[in-house]
Amino acid sequence: MELSWPMKLRIAAAAAVGVLLIGILARPMAEPFGRVAAMGIRDAAVLVVLAFVAGFIGYFVAWPYGREIGILAVPAGLTVWAVRSGSMAGLIQLNPTLQQRLALAASLKWESFFWLFMVAAGFAGVLLAQKLSPNKKKPDRQKHKSGPGMYFNIILALVCSIAVAQFCIRIVAQDVRLGSVVGQPAVGQAVFAVLVSFGAAAFVVKKFLNVSYIWPSIATAFIIAVMASIYARDLPYLVENWPPAFFSNSVVSILPVQMVVFGTLGSVAGYWMAVRYDYWRKHEAKQ
Repeated sequence: MELSWPMKLRIAAAAAVGVLLIGILARPMAEPFGRVAAMGIRDAAVLVVLAFVAGFIGYFVAWPYGREIGILAVPAGLTVWAVRSGSMAGLIQLNPTLQQRLALAASLKWESFFWLFMVAAGFAGVLLAQKLSPNKKKPDRQKHKSGPGMYFNIILALVCSIAVAQFCIRIVAQDVRLGSVVGQPAVGQAVFAVLVSFGAAAFVVKKFLNVSYIWPSIATAFIIAVMASIYARDLPYLVENWPPAFFSNSVVSILPVQMVVFGTLGSVAGYWMAVRYDYWRKHEAKQ
């Protein structure tokens, strides 16, 4: 069940659409550290429209698998922003006092939902393109029955995704550790940790709860909200005893744009790895 070259080219083409429209064309709108609060309403609206267009075009360049691949356009484009945004430590150094950091934590708690909304706008573009597509044939998908059991699985998937991802990030995103605090990991290590951790989370929830990558992707925003609250609780101790580059845990050291973008990409990858694993197990059992 290896990816064929045509499939790899479709993925590359969808990613290229996002990189061109968002990563390059919209790059002048990017604020340092990916701060949504520093953007104007006009720039934010333009970004959402570009995300929708990227998903719409991504569907057709990845046809006939646009539904599965086109959703990668927006997070792929935002990787340019996420990698070049800097680090949480750099942002905190610009807000050194306790009150400034408390205000920063309150702001960051909600900024992740804007980046998640951009990913959702790209998905909406994919859905519109699918409706307008002349080819109405859709790949087979497993249908899920609605009911209390489905909603319970969704809630459990969100909770499980947050738990698995934050546990793995703490292990993978490591820097100097001094007692109860950890230093700011390098940006490359941080984004790798998010990719791997949400890949693991999506694999687990697909394997055991049979839910899609949508829910681990949504969990990327909630994990920032949860960890920002924990960071605000620990701030008096951190401000009094440690430099800005140290955190109570490494999850807090990741910017919202980095968490959402690479968490979404990791969730999609982890989901399809679980599908591939089930396929392998099923056919191995027949041999």
